[in-house]
Amino acid sequence: MKLSTLLSSPTPSLSFEVFPPKTTDAYEDVSAAASAIAALSPSYMSVTYGAGGGTSEYTVAIAKGLQDTYGVPTLAHLSCISSTREEIHRQLDALKEAGIENILALRGDVPEGMSRDHLTYHYASELTREIADYGGFCIGGACYPEGHPESPNAKEDIRHLREKVQAGCEFLTTQMFFDNHILYNFLYRIREAGIHVPVVAGIMPVTNPKSIKRICAISGTALPQRFVRIVEHYGDNPEAMKQAGIAYATEQIIDLLANGVNAVHVYSMNKPDVAMQIKSNLSAILAP
Repeated sequence: MKLSTLLSSPTPSLSFEVFPPKTTDAYEDVSAAASAIAALSPSYMSVTYGAGGGTSEYTVAIAKGLQDTYGVPTLAHLSCISSTREEIHRQLDALKEAGIENILALRGDVPEGMSRDHLTYHYASELTREIADYGGFCIGGACYPEGHPESPNAKEDIRHLREKVQAGCEFLTTQMFFDNHILYNFLYRIREAGIHVPVVAGIMPVTNPKSIKRICAISGTALPQRFVRIVEHYGDNPEAMKQAGIAYATEQIIDLLANGVNAVHVYSMNKPDVAMQIKSNLSAILAP
């Protein structure tokens, strides 16, 4: 199923992200975790793509396995920053052959020390246009409610986002955020700017306070004081932090759904138990 059809429905959707293994010996564990999440019957699942395409083979294999075994629509990530046009087309051929219809087109992080002078792709909009010209895929893109870390200001960020949509992006998935008002303000600004594709809210349940501080430092994601106090109070107790993190994410999702944000994508960090608890917490809310 193409996600443009699913996301245009008024029915709320709950989806989960998984990431492939970095090495072959970890493949079975990751595949088992992804399968356990797929067994929860999410609306769809996304499978990430390692820097420089290092996990591209696993991305395709896991996405195909989830679709074929569980009937769960999949969204394969594809990044381009260090790829040639030939490499991108080989990956598109592999995705097409695997029966995967949805791609999240990303620039990817620029590897340290890499010169941008001779890159084939500099922006996600260029990859989006390449995929659109190839044809046959539903294309999604990333957006940043608090602004892309490399954008000089919000106006410039939205201009580039509009270029991405004009290049063929049919829906957007947000970077994680911990204050829903940031998303609501962002949605107002992009709608005013003429961007009307569906926006999927990206939510990360925090179970490891050390990793979230590092991620936020890199991405520029703000931590509201209410959330900081939760981390400070429960961060040294893993089980309590896990429970609190799931509760906080659940509360965010309930508020989003109540305010008309019908599509939520959970960054599950390959943790089936976290995905299961969130799905359980929302069972009546998501019931047809």
